Amino acid sequence: MTSSSQHLSVRLQKVIADCGVTSRRKAEGLILDGRVMVNGRTITELGTKVNPHKDAIQVDGNTLELMAIEKVYIVMNKPRAYMTTLSDPEGRPTVMELIFGVKQRIFPVGRLDYLSEGLLILTNDGDLANMIMHPKYEVEKVYEVKVFGHVNEGILAKIKRGVMTEDGLLKPKSVRVIEQLPNKTWLEFRLNEGKNREIRKICDAVELTVDKLRRVAIEGLNIQTLAPGRYMFTTRKELLKALGMNEVGEKFTQRKFFSAKKSLNVAKVAKIVSQTARPADDKKFQVFRKESYYETVASIKEVKLKNAEEQASLEAETEAQEKASQYAKFMKRSSTKPRTYGN
Repeated sequence: MTSSSQHLSVRLQKVIADCGVTSRRKAEGLILDGRVMVNGRTITELGTKVNPHKDAIQVDGNTLELMAIEKVYIVMNKPRAYMTTLSDPEGRPTVMELIFGVKQRIFPVGRLDYLSEGLLILTNDGDLANMIMHPKYEVEKVYEVKVFGHVNEGILAKIKRGVMTEDGLLKPKSVRVIEQLPNKTWLEFRLNEGKNREIRKICDAVELTVDKLRRVAIEGLNIQTLAPGRYMFTTRKELLKALGMNEVGEKFTQRKFFSAKKSLNVAKVAKIVSQTARPADDKKFQVFRKESYYETVASIKEVKLKNAEEQASLEAETEAQEKASQYAKFMKRSSTKPRTYGN
């Protein structure tokens, strides 16, 4: 051990992140919650600096070992109905259950909602996680979002202007229509900050109901070759290359992801679908929102099942009536047919 390492002074949250416990931003939350101890003393101040080679650091009673952690980098296509957490108090499945053979403690970089899907990075490299998530690095994230109804020019203009919410102004870097279905619309959103549930909050603010949301890229990193639920191992070097960043998070190249899907002319689409599709801000779509989605789907299935049973019953009754009518005709013919007798 050199004399320089003996006097090394590093922010506590960085050490926690370097040990693979969680990202630097989440490590700050652990400190503020009083879950971190240094040399037996609980630390709650974010400015605290430590010497990771000399000080004994514990998180939730577990001692950290800075030099014993092998870095792991995983790129996953998160499927729908999985939590991006290490565990879930409600017992829902988490993305950690999809990964096998990894002994190190890794964590998801950022979050995708339970019902959202797409690109997710998992690692134990807190520095890299911080560069991807912290707003100052302006890492661009690309999402494809399917909403109910037809998105017209007025709705699109509201999204582009940004909306005021309890979190302040939420405004995407860009948004465009990439596909029009009979009763739904696919949008592409590009975000720089990626605040918690930002897209869903924007859509809520302009009365849109999200049917599907998937993250397709982070800068130049994408999941076009990964099926939902699949993942691949990579390296820090390859991740930084795909993100167009150097070791300290500076952009050295613009490695952006551009979809092959063309932008649709909303005005032209409107002339075609306006007679058949409801506008996307129709309040009737709100029964499909997250808080009532499963109840609505279950209700629709119940109605369809009931209708199918009634239809089957009607068909059976009609068939029975037809057979009875045929039998009556047969009996009538039989009773009026002349009888013949032998000699």
